Amino acid sequence: MDYLYAPWRDEYIKKEQKGCPFCYIVDNPEKDEECQVLYRSENCFLVMNKYPYTSGHFMVIPNIHVESIELLDGDIWLEMSNLVQKSVKILKEDLGAHGINIGMNLGECGGAGIPDHVHYHLVPRWPRDTNFITTIGETRVFSTDSNKIYKKLKDIINEKF
Repeated sequence: MDYLYAPWRDEYIKKEQKGCPFCYIVDNPEKDEECQVLYRSENCFLVMNKYPYTSGHFMVIPNIHVESIELLDGDIWLEMSNLVQKSVKILKEDLGAHGINIGMNLGECGGAGIPDHVHYHLVPRWPRDTNFITTIGETRVFSTDSNKIYKKLKDIINEKF
């Protein structure tokens, strides 16, 4: 069995949060570049994960602040699902991901770092994308600059969506 460890996320998990960071993004579209927003649709947005597991890890997030998927309007749920489907295609075809983890951590006990605002994670995967240095040295090694990945993904997404 393989495990994907992320000890560098301690900074994020232990950080005291003032307000919802996703709602901040919704309310501040002029800061899209700073927040690394990839795309905005009518009811959702795509944003790079600030503490990624792998290069290209981003999220699909509804604009509405809701903690449970069962509270989402059906149209928003369908829009999120459509964005996930299109994003997977881009990660495979344009970023060259060999696999993709898609997930939603619902509630604090479900592992959600931001339990009050539902969101999907899309984590592109490649052979041997984890190694000993992550676990032993609490150091994450990325072979590609995250800003370059952001710009590349943003260009591709805006072209294809």
